[in-house]
Amino acid sequence: MTDQRIILVTGASKGIGRAAALELAKAGNHIIATARSEKALVKLDDEILAATGHNATLIPLDLRDMTAIDRLAGALLDRFGRLDGLFANAGVLGTLGPLENISPASFAETLETNFTANWRLIRATHPLLRMSEAGRALFVTSGVVPRPRAFWGVYAATKAALETMIACYADETEKTPIRINLFDPGAVRTDMRFKAMPGEDQLTLPTPQEVAATLPPYFAPAFTQHGQRLVFARRKH
Repeated sequence: MTDQRIILVTGASKGIGRAAALELAKAGNHIIATARSEKALVKLDDEILAATGHNATLIPLDLRDMTAIDRLAGALLDRFGRLDGLFANAGVLGTLGPLENISPASFAETLETNFTANWRLIRATHPLLRMSEAGRALFVTSGVVPRPRAFWGVYAATKAALETMIACYADETEKTPIRINLFDPGAVRTDMRFKAMPGEDQLTLPTPQEVAATLPPYFAPAFTQHGQRLVFARRKH
């Protein structure tokens, strides 16, 4: 068992998840990186090794495979005996458009990835977080929740449902050493953002690296904030 803090990052192949895995590794944590793309995970591991001298643990995983999440938890228990942090970042934009035009398949994929998979992660990893002296979990939400708008109905609904579920989870764990919070990164220079806003000037947005640089303190034992919606505040230049 490693003496480093063990942090699971979902959606670690690109965007904020990839940048977070690298920043958390640089902060001295051992990273368990999951994503659907094994090739992207291997590339991330090469960067983590170059930056820290240590490898990450790579687990190719589609979060819609709920039984695979359970197997993941079992493997982490056998290898590490605990989990110190969960960065639940993975998500999909789904289809933007009038609600009556959304296909059942797109609706189901967005709901399963953004909401149901996070419940399954809680169910699977909670016992492991309890085995940590200072378990920390951060779930990625969106600014569309407090500001609903046309054509974002499905994505916004999944993130609103996530926020409610995590608020309940935080209340349930209030008297434990675990600290549960939401993280709203705002508009970030990612492929998902470009897909949603193709006409936007991406250079006006913070990079995933800028956002990820603020994350390590949230996973440290000294961080005690609980049940809050943490919003990335971009530095003004």
